[in-house]
Amino acid sequence: MTSPTDDSFVDHIREMLEALGEDPNRPGLQRTPERVEKSLRWLTQGYQQTLEGVIGQAVFEEPHESMIMVRDIELYSMCEHHMLPFFGRAHVAYIPNGKIIGLSKLPRIVDMFAHRLQLQERLTDQVADAIMEVLDPRGVGVVIEASHLCMMMRGVEKQNSKTVTSAVRGVFRDDIKTREEFLRLVHNSPS
Repeated sequence: MTSPTDDSFVDHIREMLEALGEDPNRPGLQRTPERVEKSLRWLTQGYQQTLEGVIGQAVFEEPHESMIMVRDIELYSMCEHHMLPFFGRAHVAYIPNGKIIGLSKLPRIVDMFAHRLQLQERLTDQVADAIMEVLDPRGVGVVIEASHLCMMMRGVEKQNSKTVTSAVRGVFRDDIKTREEFLRLVHNSPS
């Protein structure tokens, strides 16, 4: 998703470079404000997307009653506290209640919410709630494992730490056997 360059946005980036003690006119930085603007617009394109637009016509009537999981969905997002990236994998499962969704739509839902300034905790809940809204399934489970550059590059500087968040709805919350099956499938991931 591209949009015309916003001169005021570019000017703010140029001012930020100056505030950091840089010369935005030096050869290596001359086009940096425009590149940063385009990069940030790409990384936050989820604000321009809607759940209906992402799903389209990909909800189908189907009597399938067992768990459906898409595991190891790569995700990249930006921490809203420091505007530094976090990245990892999402594992998304649901148990249908008469409707299924095209498999590619689960990663698209993850991407729509990930491409916003985010908290991993909120991202996890948003994915689960969106699937509940679209399918009204018997239950949903979402686990996200991510590394946060705000923890790795600054502050505590723990390069090997991962943050794990989960959201469970319906039978994933209420039925211990369903939750255990979901977590077993997540933990058997080769990643």
